[in-house]
Order: sequence, then structure tokens, then C-alpha cells
Amino acid sequence: MATFNFSSFNPGTFILLGIPDLEQFHIWISIPFFIIYVVAMAGNCILLYLIFTEHSLHEPMFFFLSMLAATDLILSNTCVPKTLRIFWIGPQEITFPGCLTQMFFLHFSFAVDSATLLAMAFDRYVAICLPLRYTTVLTHQRITKIIIGIVIRSFCIMFPVVFLVKRLPFCRTHIIPHAYCEHIGIARLSCTDISINIWYGFGVPLMVIISDVILIGVSYTLILCAVFRLPSQDARQKALNTCGSHVCVILIFYIPCFFSVLSHRFGHNIPLSFHILVANLYVVIPPALNPIIYGVRTKQIRDKIILLFFKRIQ
Repeated sequence: MATFNFSSFNPGTFILLGIPDLEQFHIWISIPFFIIYVVAMAGNCILLYLIFTEHSLHEPMFFFLSMLAATDLILSNTCVPKTLRIFWIGPQEITFPGCLTQMFFLHFSFAVDSATLLAMAFDRYVAICLPLRYTTVLTHQRITKIIIGIVIRSFCIMFPVVFLVKRLPFCRTHIIPHAYCEHIGIARLSCTDISINIWYGFGVPLMVIISDVILIGVSYTLILCAVFRLPSQDARQKALNTCGSHVCVILIFYIPCFFSVLSHRFGHNIPLSFHILVANLYVVIPPALNPIIYGVRTKQIRDKIILLFFKRIQ
């Protein structure tokens, strides 16, 4: 009779394979992947530089935008460098502590992004529905408290996941058919019951994300009601333009998120390689598109970017 070593709580190392069944295409996948990663790094670094150096951008909306950019940098740098090494060199080893660290920052960044989008929706609600109270509602002290609250909430939601994985015995294969470590992917390698991991990893974050989406939806419902009550067509157009970039970013963030979750749970006929490919694109495409959307649609940022590069050319 085969016996398992249930005391093997520390598996030593895991092997990350990349995208299963697409290994022969890794080098080709890496080309657009690397380009998008460079765009994400450059775009978010430029955003952070402009927001912190330009006094005219020291407004609540841009402080939240800087937090979104910083979180996107953390998200991409947590996963993409290792993924590119897999695409270029082949399967890569990662230590168990390294895997847990990558897993935590991946899910933590996701939770921070969601909460930041909610904070930005609240900012737009105050700016459009309560314009005369904007400066008194969103003071520097309140913004600081909101940012601290976002970080603490995200930490409290995701830190228990580390212990849920650490408690598992690993007595099967240590090969992960993925390009980075994520919670359920690691838990499935265990040789014990992972019901707690599944319920917590799926239920708690999803409930939090759904609550964020509902609150964002309520905010924009109130915003639209206020916009359509404005007497001037120009005023309505200006108000809608200020929200347009934020709505685009919200859709880019949440639509792939819910597609990935639902396809994992119900799309059993979808190939694993497709799931992994989408998961890898998700850690680079939103971080790359966010600064482009805000750079194109937000006049203050667009003008500062033009001025920045014009001065460089001169």
C-alpha cells in the first residue's frame, strides 16, 4: 500500500511550467507579452512622476490614480519577470517561501486595485453630485485615511491565504502548470482536503469584489442622475468626459476578472492553456492600458505628458 508523507509541510521548491500545451509557442508569446510589460512599466512610472512633481495634479482624483499606478507596478513586477524567464529559458524553479510571497502580492494587488477603483468612484460622485462640498469632504487627512483603509482591508483579506496554504501537506507532484503562483493552483497540489482553501479563496475575495462593484454601480447611478439634471449640454458633456476614463478602466479590470472566475468554475470544456494564457495577459494588459486611457482622456495629464516630452525634445 502506498503511503504519503503528511508531514511534508514545506515542499522545498515548485516548478513553474508556463502555459501548458503551448510550450512550443512560448518564445512567440513572449514578444507581445514583453512589449505590453514595457508599456505598463513606462506608462505607470510616467504617471507617478507627473502626479508627484506637478503641483496642479495634487488633487484627490490624481492621488487615487497614483495609488492605482503604484499597485499596477507591483502586480506586473510580481509575476511578469518570472514569466518571461519561463518563456525564454524554460520551466523555472521557485522556492516555497518565494511562491507564497508571489501569491500574496498577486492577490493583495488585485484587492488594492478593486478598492482603489471604488475610492475613485466615490471621488467622482462627490465631484459631480456635491461639487460645493468637494474640498471639505475629500481633505488630505480623509484621503490618507482612505488609502490606509484600502491597504489594511486588502491585507486582512489576503494574508490568511498564506496560512491556508502553509498548513497544507504536499506529497504529490511539485509541478505547477502555470507561469506564476496563485492560491488555488498551489492548493490543488496538496494531498489533503482543500475545501477551506476553495471556500475562502473563492468566496471571501469574490464577496469583497462584488460589494465593490455594487457600490461603484450605485455611485455611477447617482452620478448619471445628477448629470442628466444639469441644465446645460456642455456641462453634461464635461461631466461625462471626466468619468469616461474611469469607466473604461473599471470595465478593463472587472470584465476579465469575472470572465476568468466564471470560466474556471463553469467552463470545464475550456482548455487549461486558455485559462493560463488569459491569466497571464491579465497581469499586464490592464496595467498597460490604464495609463494610456488616463493619458489620452484626461486633459490635465495629457497636457503634462505633451509638455514633458516637448521639453525633453527641446
